[in-house]
Amino acid sequence: MSLVKHTPRGMTPWFGLDRFLDDFDRSFGEQGAWAPAVDIYEDEKAITLKAELPDMDEKDIDVRVEEGHLTIKGERKFETEEKKENFHRIERRHGSFERTFALPDTVDAENISAKYDKGVLKVVAPKVERPKNARTIQVS
Repeated sequence: MSLVKHTPRGMTPWFGLDRFLDDFDRSFGEQGAWAPAVDIYEDEKAITLKAELPDMDEKDIDVRVEEGHLTIKGERKFETEEKKENFHRIERRHGSFERTFALPDTVDAENISAKYDKGVLKVVAPKVERPKNARTIQVS
């Protein structure tokens, strides 16, 4: 038997690994919870978020904006049929999920749109130009 050095969390030598492991634990932890994969990209007009949500209905997806955060919630149900199927392996996760993303001040929260098509939720958050809050103050 070989000995393996134990490195407690917080002591890992790689920057960011603790955060990665925490995110991994939240996504695939003991509770069996899952978190959909999300791509986020932006251009000069909008920030776009795409989330993989296969085998879900629009009614099972909740998208909301609150206090500068965009939250996607939902539940993917495990469909069981009367006939017995001989599963060899089930890797896809089922159950409730919630993902929250901080939005920058340049997002027009009133005009965010969401569309669900072919198992992908696409949320588009248009940008607005914010006037700079700089002004000259008269010194007296």
